Amino acid sequence: MKYSTADVFGISAIMKPVSYVDRNQLDSRINRLLRRDTHIALKGASKCGKSWLRQKCVPDAIVVQCSFQMTTTELYKRILHELGVEMTSLVSDSMNYSGTVSGMAKAGIPLLGSVDMSLDGSISRGVQTQRETLQSTENLKFIAQKINESGNRLIIEDFHYMNEKEREKFSRDLKTLWDYGCFVIIVGVWTQTNLLTYMNPDLSGRIEEVSVTWTVEDLREVIRKGSEALNISIEDDIVDELVKDSFGNVGILQKLLLSLVEDESGIEETCEPKQRIYEMEKYMRAARAYAGQLDGVYQQFAVKMSAGIRQRKKSTGIYALTMQAIVDADDRSLCEGFKRSEIYSITHAKEQRIQKGNLKTVLQKLGELQHKSYQGSLVVTYDESTDAVTVVDIQLLFYRKHHTMRWPWEEIADEAMQDERFDADDSEV
Repeated sequence: MKYSTADVFGISAIMKPVSYVDRNQLDSRINRLLRRDTHIALKGASKCGKSWLRQKCVPDAIVVQCSFQMTTTELYKRILHELGVEMTSLVSDSMNYSGTVSGMAKAGIPLLGSVDMSLDGSISRGVQTQRETLQSTENLKFIAQKINESGNRLIIEDFHYMNEKEREKFSRDLKTLWDYGCFVIIVGVWTQTNLLTYMNPDLSGRIEEVSVTWTVEDLREVIRKGSEALNISIEDDIVDELVKDSFGNVGILQKLLLSLVEDESGIEETCEPKQRIYEMEKYMRAARAYAGQLDGVYQQFAVKMSAGIRQRKKSTGIYALTMQAIVDADDRSLCEGFKRSEIYSITHAKEQRIQKGNLKTVLQKLGELQHKSYQGSLVVTYDESTDAVTVVDIQLLFYRKHHTMRWPWEEIADEAMQDERFDADDSEV
């Protein structure tokens, strides 16, 4: 059977069966959990294959994508919209208003009649303002009923985009949804073990967390399987470089393979006869090209993060030195956890006015600063339970290996260390 190279290799929102690999028998584990009365949490780094895994195991699902700073109320409205249920509020100049639910033919689900209970609002006389919430017990019962009537599982993608307060709210709601027999799959990027149970201990025994990770053997199997489909062979030394540069991330591997096979080797479909890829220079060109594509991403990240740092007034120095220490850390530290004590040793050696307590406050605000400044996926995150920073965008490791740049916060750090006002306290950081 003939395949195009793009059908086999490359990053895609849609699973590519030809190069899909069931690593560590995760497929069978997910399928077992789907037969149980439990929520499922899929965690892993960006582009590690979480979405492909859930597409393979749950092909028919209600999928709702989280966005930055989304509230739980907005999340539930999106869920109802996917089910063909629309919330409509009628506001007047009086103290009263009515809430209604209307249905669209999309879901084909019989709707409840008038459900004023599914809106809880407050109006000030003469002012057309309102507050809606979909988080009361009765409202969640209605939402659970609609999900269950659809016959499909609810999947929440990019859960990490919600802020901590909203994630905690949703973790409490998960217990209520479980009581109503509605079981949810939550997908996101986080490093803390059993994050949702940590946020709500009542979820203990009601949710199973699954880490999506890749071994060297798993990554080699992706190369082998895809090469077989295209009837090509890739020399062992190039395979070694591909796996090494992937940093355990299948998304990076897929991108490199597409560039190597199609762009650099000119192979656009299954070969006849078999073709051999053996020139290391082709791989190096593919790697440099990929790093060049990432240049805009990390230049934007660096510039916007630096602009956000400069807005921290007298605490710019501690933020800049912290980011400098993090980005300069070795691969293993960033993957396994770069401890606050290590960051403190590095930053305090450069600027003795930095205190360990202030440093923790800075690390706690890293996520918020990235969201406000960058508006892209998280690059690094701080896990309070391990007191360590980890990289969640593994592409950063690949980028800095194949591309050299001076990060803007290095200049900010130099300026701040010469500033006598460098005395950030907790209120300023």
